[in-house]
Parts: sequence; structure tokens; C-alpha cells
Amino acid sequence: MSAAAKVVAIIGAGPAGLMAAEVLSSSAAAASAPLQVHVYDAMPSVGRKFLLAGKGGLNLTHAEPAEPFASRYGAQRAHIEPLLHSFGAQHLRDWAQGLGIATFVGSSQRVFPTDMKAAPLLRAWLHRLREAGVVFHARHRWTGWATDSATPGALQFATPQGLVQVQADACVLALGGASWPRLGSDGAWVAPLHARGVALAPLLPSNCGFDVAVHARIGWSEHLSSKFAGQPVKPVALHFQTPAAEATDTATTPAQFARQGEFVVTETGIEGSLVYAASSLLRDAIARNGNATIHLDLQPARSLAQVQAEVAHPRGTRSLSSHLHSRLGLHGLKMALLHECLTKAAFNDPAALAQGIKALPLTLCATRPIAEAISTAGGVQFSGLSESLMLQKIPGVFCAGEMLDWEAPTGGYLLTACMASGRAAAFGVQKWLRSA
Repeated sequence: MSAAAKVVAIIGAGPAGLMAAEVLSSSAAAASAPLQVHVYDAMPSVGRKFLLAGKGGLNLTHAEPAEPFASRYGAQRAHIEPLLHSFGAQHLRDWAQGLGIATFVGSSQRVFPTDMKAAPLLRAWLHRLREAGVVFHARHRWTGWATDSATPGALQFATPQGLVQVQADACVLALGGASWPRLGSDGAWVAPLHARGVALAPLLPSNCGFDVAVHARIGWSEHLSSKFAGQPVKPVALHFQTPAAEATDTATTPAQFARQGEFVVTETGIEGSLVYAASSLLRDAIARNGNATIHLDLQPARSLAQVQAEVAHPRGTRSLSSHLHSRLGLHGLKMALLHECLTKAAFNDPAALAQGIKALPLTLCATRPIAEAISTAGGVQFSGLSESLMLQKIPGVFCAGEMLDWEAPTGGYLLTACMASGRAAAFGVQKWLRSA
């Protein structure tokens, strides 16, 4: 490599880092000076979280229109939406097609590869990157900078052979959040960035499960947890509303959530897609108040009046359980939830029982640990970044992916924004190198 060659270090081989590598390697031939792209990752192989996320079917993106799609990014929409204009859902599908991976839209508008698998896409992607000259370095755990100089160079890595120093002309940090640390996203990057004065929001669990508190007891009864843990509750609707007194300064009305779907009972609480969709509201409510009470509609297809009529219908010699099973189809886990959360007095009062079936109160007292969460909120604040995602405190260092301060529900929104931010950071690197 000539003395004039430019070296770009990309730290983190998840979707954001790999997308940054693709943009930079594809433009290397047209660059005014030679460009070499190196990707470093702490794990023995790349894309481990990507592969695990696709184990049950790789949800690449979502096919809903642009407006509701952008709304999924909540408070950080203004920062994420411009990235999606350059690389949104259709761009991602076209990109996958370019790798030979066809996609389809499922019944929930989620987009998947036709074979539902992550591994073929990752193999094709890595092959293209290696063909373009990208060099991969496994088992390289970034520990920060080797000097106090505020430059992108002097990067330091812990490897099986000891500490290694790397000089780079620009750097993209794509180190993920703090969820699933066994796959490499452990949040260890917080310390070196904090030491450089980078503005960081605390890392918090997102798309996470919750522990419950029932009748002043933390967790379910032994009967419910031992018999029903791991089972889904469906169909069910979840309702939650932030009291008006707790509305944020930027909100004109209290935050509300109302959606039908399904969730899973765990040994200590609840998790699953319906819970994940409400997790940011619930997490923030617990942080403010110590708990959050949701209401479950166990009969979403029936009105309260219809449920009241069925509950009050004469049952003769049948037990109440048999009556509810016959008239409303309530049995198993849904009946167990009613017994868990309602008092005996409520069971003996048809009006109160009907109300409980349509709006069963359940108190959540804590999020599950961040290591168990699907994704992470918090991270590098956008106020400390340029429009091209460069750290203002460390010129030449760019950030992308989940380590940025944003969050989104599952459904392809996470992956789309990660890849879009990786592209944006790469374009920022190109601009930086041209001006350096």
C-alpha cells in the first residue's frame, strides 16, 4: 500500500458496521487516494447477533407506508427519518435482491427472505465484501485509544496475542448496545467514550420483558409459574395510559397504548411481541413511579356488554369455571390469570368479573435485565454528533447502529435503521477523508 493510502477502521461487524464497510469498499476504486477498509470484531466470527435474530425467521424490514414507519422511532424520529430517506424499507429489499436473496411480505407486513434464514444472506454479503477488498479481524476487542490525542488513529485492541495498536485515518464505531452481551454487544464502549467527553444517554433495556407484582408479591404464584411459564396468551389486547400528570413536557396528551396481539408468561412476568411494542412506555413509567399497571382484555372480540351477558347467563349446576369455558371459551392460562389477579369477591360479583375479563389489571414492577433485552435504548446522543454522524468531540470518528441514542419496536425497524445509519456514517467518512 502506498504512503498516501487512507485506512478506515470499522469496529463492530454487525449490520451497521458491515453496511459501512460495503459503502466504503465500493467507493474505494473511485477514491482520489487508495482506501483500505478494515473491520474489527471482538467475537470469533462476524454477525453473531444478526444470525441469532434470524433464527426464527429473519425479519429484515417492514412494508408499511413511510409515515407510520418513521413514527416507530418515537422521540428520535427527527434524527432517524433522514437516514431512512436514503435507505428505507424498499432500498433494503432491493439491496437483499442484489445479493441474490428474494424477499416477501408476511401477513403482518413484516418482510422476510423467502427462505426465512439469515445465514445465506450473511454468507453472500461477506463474500461480496471480501471480494471488494475488505479485511476482517476477529477476536479484536476495542479498548479505546492508545494515546490521549483526540484523533481517530491510535486505536487499541485486546487480542489473544496481547494488545494491538492500529493507526487509522477515520473510524466507524458500530459496537451495538448492551443486550445479548454473549454475542458481543456488551456496552464496554461507554467507558472510553465517556472519558473523551462524549455525551451519552444511559443504556436501558428496550423490547424487553417485565416482572410482575401480584397482591404485593413479586412474581407469579408457584402454581401459575410452574404450570404455565412459557405459554402464550392469545388473543389478548393490552391497554396502558400514562396519567395526564406524568405527560412529558413535549407531549400534548398522555401517552397511550392499545393493541391486540399475544405475549408469553414467563416464570416471573411477561414478555413477547405485544409486550415489546409497549416496552418503552412501560419502562419509563416504572422509572418514574416504581411500577406500571396495564389492563388485559382477555376477550377482545366481545364488548363489555356481551361479556356481562355471558357471565350473568344462568349456569345451573355447572361450576363457574365450566360456565366461563362454555360461554366465553375461557380456560387454562386465561382462567389462571383471572384467579391470579382478581379477588374472591370479584369472582362472586358478575359485574366485577366481567370487568376483570375485559380489563384485567396487572402491575409490572421491573424490567428484566438489559442482557435479556432484544435491543437497547440510550447511547451516543445526537446532540454530540454532526449531521454525518461524526463525534464532535473526536473528529474523524463516526458512530452507527444501536450504540446511537434511539430505539424502535421489533418488526424490522431496528435492522433497517442500523443499516441506514451505517451507510450514513460511511458517507460521512468519505466526506471527511476528502477534506482531510
